[in-house]
Amino acid sequence: MHDHRRLGRELGLFDTDPLMGAGLPYWLPDGAVVRHTLEEYVREAERAAGYRHVYSPVLGKRELYELSGHWDHYRDDMYPPMELGGEQMLLRPSLCPHHALIFRSRTRSHRELPLRMAELGGMYRSERSGVLGGLTRVRAIQLNDAHIFCTPDQAAEEAAGALALISRAYADLGIRASRHRLSLPGGGGKYVAGPALWRRATALLREALDASGVAYEAVEGEAAFYGPKIDVQITDPAGRETTLSTVQIDFHQPERFGLRHTGPDGARHRPVMVHRSVIGSVERAVAHLLEEHGGAFPPWLAPVQLVVLPVGEDQEERAHAVVREATALGLRAEVSGPADGSLGARIRRARLVPYQAVLGAREAADGLLAVRLRDGRRPGVLPAAEFLRRVEQRVRARGTALWEPA
Repeated sequence: MHDHRRLGRELGLFDTDPLMGAGLPYWLPDGAVVRHTLEEYVREAERAAGYRHVYSPVLGKRELYELSGHWDHYRDDMYPPMELGGEQMLLRPSLCPHHALIFRSRTRSHRELPLRMAELGGMYRSERSGVLGGLTRVRAIQLNDAHIFCTPDQAAEEAAGALALISRAYADLGIRASRHRLSLPGGGGKYVAGPALWRRATALLREALDASGVAYEAVEGEAAFYGPKIDVQITDPAGRETTLSTVQIDFHQPERFGLRHTGPDGARHRPVMVHRSVIGSVERAVAHLLEEHGGAFPPWLAPVQLVVLPVGEDQEERAHAVVREATALGLRAEVSGPADGSLGARIRRARLVPYQAVLGAREAADGLLAVRLRDGRRPGVLPAAEFLRRVEQRVRARGTALWEPA
């Protein structure tokens, strides 16, 4: 059973320091590579699906979160206000109020809908010290978030599209959902009023789930304060279940923010907000990937994708040339030479690197590489250019497969 906290430190991915504070990890160079690659993957997938990206500030006035309902329903999980120039400012607990303001910043037409607005942005939760742990529960969160502003007739289809994005991302990352949960309101006063809108939002989410062919179970008491949601649940090696991805339908915030668009009839109409997150927080996603794969990330996500191993010092110059060729193809490659130990020791040290290329005297003279894969397979001796081309194609295709037949 893998513990992402131990692996993260052993592999030099992330760490913490008491002077920074609990629940505030920092990312080391290899961890930053994984994080950046994951973020760019999400951005690329979103662009292909018609999303437009924005940036918004991590601070907002208290009035903003009073308007959204977060201050009334979520303040226990928010940091206390900061007094700045006679105004109370808050670290945001969510991105949706900011995106609602961006939507209403100008007049919108029905021709713009669905308007898919995405951001990989920071948000902050005042988590209790007792629940903090590694990357799974942190106080500063980098969230893969998006809000789709659409008509009620478009909402179910947009929610189903979000579920398809989530499914594709899980396949590329080599992880799986343990179950899909339709999270509904329960008793108590933590939810906004409006029974008819709750029923309507729930019906649309059920329609999206049915259209996607996804089995699910309804659970009361797990909804967001402003609406029901689909939670995509994952399970760690210890059997603990948590939410990674979500899809929500929200009639509440468009009403609170007075959002409108001009319809085909020339009248003003209220849009629906579909909240969705493909990989949830980057921190929690990396934690799960570490535990799922034991540090052996899919080739496209690995911090180092190729290590070139010259047998002797005479082959080091050629090894560095191979690394330069790999780098020019967009691969992350490095040399591990004789100064790093025996060839056997270097191979063992690089056990989590997807591709190893041994370079002896004959290979160096003939432009060849003796190829080894992380899983123990040995595709044989290949021309360096062909090997690099095949690795580049495999990385570009994403997914978890290490090698494809020629």
